[in-house]
Amino acid sequence: MRLLCVLLPHFPLRCEVQRQTAGEGATIVLQSKDEAGSQKIVLDFSPSLERLQPGMTLQEALSLYGEVDLVQADIPYYRSVFNGMLDKLEEKSPMIEGTELGCAYIDMDGLQFLYKNDAAFIKAIRRVIPEVFKARTGIAEGKFLAYLMARYEEDICHKKYGQITNADDMVTGIQDIGAFLKGLPCDVLPISAKSKSKLRDYGIKTLGQVKNLAQGPLQAQFGPEGNRMLELARGYDSTPLYPRSMEETIEESVTLSSVTVSMESILAAIESLIAKTFDRDILKGKGIRSLVLWTRGWNGEHWERTLQFKEPAMGIKSIASRLKLIMENYPQPGPVEQLGIRIIRLGYADGRQKSLFSEVRAKDHLMEDIKQLDLRLGNHQVFKIKEVEPWSRIPERRYALMPLD
Repeated sequence: MRLLCVLLPHFPLRCEVQRQTAGEGATIVLQSKDEAGSQKIVLDFSPSLERLQPGMTLQEALSLYGEVDLVQADIPYYRSVFNGMLDKLEEKSPMIEGTELGCAYIDMDGLQFLYKNDAAFIKAIRRVIPEVFKARTGIAEGKFLAYLMARYEEDICHKKYGQITNADDMVTGIQDIGAFLKGLPCDVLPISAKSKSKLRDYGIKTLGQVKNLAQGPLQAQFGPEGNRMLELARGYDSTPLYPRSMEETIEESVTLSSVTVSMESILAAIESLIAKTFDRDILKGKGIRSLVLWTRGWNGEHWERTLQFKEPAMGIKSIASRLKLIMENYPQPGPVEQLGIRIIRLGYADGRQKSLFSEVRAKDHLMEDIKQLDLRLGNHQVFKIKEVEPWSRIPERRYALMPLD
């Protein structure tokens, strides 16, 4: 499968430059919060700050570069800009994956009937991407090689690796893939930060060194990632393409009249947004399966959580109760100025006949609450006692706890 990788280096920073929040030549660090919300980390930075890495703590970044401008990351805005680009790219090819900000993969199989060659297709792709994002492209068999072609496009075009280029100087190819991969740093591998740190501790710095390692020791030290990094270092990548779904995304947001820390005010604003979404024609007869709630504080701090519903939520009440629990368990980092919801999955309600008897209806409601509790906490919380071996002489074997469902 031939894939085209469209890489937009320092995408969040370019978004800030595009809306003129940041200057082109300024030294900027975009700060955000980690997944736990416990500490500030670096989301992106100016290319001149070469010693920084995305994901490192802000304290580490400031210890390396003290004189920088700190900008609070606006993640909803970056996603909105990127999704807009993906929508335009889908007009050129329907098979597009864009799960990571600033990096998209396009399936090129069959496009030879629409474009006379690869260069014509890449030109069409570049025309829909604003120049401020400085797009890079690369074509290869598999995601990893295509990503590397795009990442090192400039070096490849300058014939650093003994490569070939076409007359348009846009489609690049490498004569010796092994020689190309041999000298690349291990940081290009799509593995966890823990595994990258472990490779550095072992003195393994390049893909060439990884390629020469035996499969057994790698798997013993790194588990499943060991086998994957060995395959990637040898130029093999069987990861499939996951195209964007065609479901419509519904977004609503509101800027509060004044910043607030009141839970009641925040929940009231959220309920009004949910009510607006249910007024849309697309939700007629449907419910919400997946919803993303985000807030933005007065100082620019971003907070976000995703809710999954086992069965489609058909009303405001059932959604609001879940949202309240989420906000109580994961408090806001500060006063809230702006908030929004993004509905990414819809579904039809299951057809079930309700009982005429009040006791049975009450039991059904209880079972529904238990299902939502299990879904929220990730495992079963309510159990029933069931006879297993009543004849056993050992009391512990006579009964067992079974999930109540």
